[in-house]
Amino acid sequence: MFDRLLNFLNSLGEDSQANRSTGDYADNDPRLCATALMYHVIRADGVLREVEKERFEALVRQENNIDSAELDKLLEAAKLADNEAIDLYKFTSVLRMGLEMEDRVHFVELLWELVYSDGERHELEDNVVWRISELLGVDGRDRVSMRQRVQSRMEGDADG
Repeated sequence: MFDRLLNFLNSLGEDSQANRSTGDYADNDPRLCATALMYHVIRADGVLREVEKERFEALVRQENNIDSAELDKLLEAAKLADNEAIDLYKFTSVLRMGLEMEDRVHFVELLWELVYSDGERHELEDNVVWRISELLGVDGRDRVSMRQRVQSRMEGDADG
């Protein structure tokens, strides 16, 4: 499943034209869209903690299988894209069209990992994940299931 997601993200990125505002990434590049949404989630509560930033960078690197230089480019482009965006639809529509449902559910799970990376679930972060899930066509049952899965895993990590 992860390989399909990675292959899809990489293949679309290769075909896309560079965009002036986001450097090497076109507006419809799924890597940019996914990373911008992830960045939006970690900023939702108005406090960007170092642990959130580190988890964000680790997830982006892991999901895209990229080196440090490419990671820096993608992160900067995503931050800029998120800051310029007027809504989440711009990003979610690209992902919804290109990802199978199980990959969209996996993406929601990644968002929950970001939410819980600082050890707490803020209501604004929760709301953003809910909105992104709805726009991706992920039903509430899957969204809640992914939240519970991540919460249980994070609590297990804290105990161990």
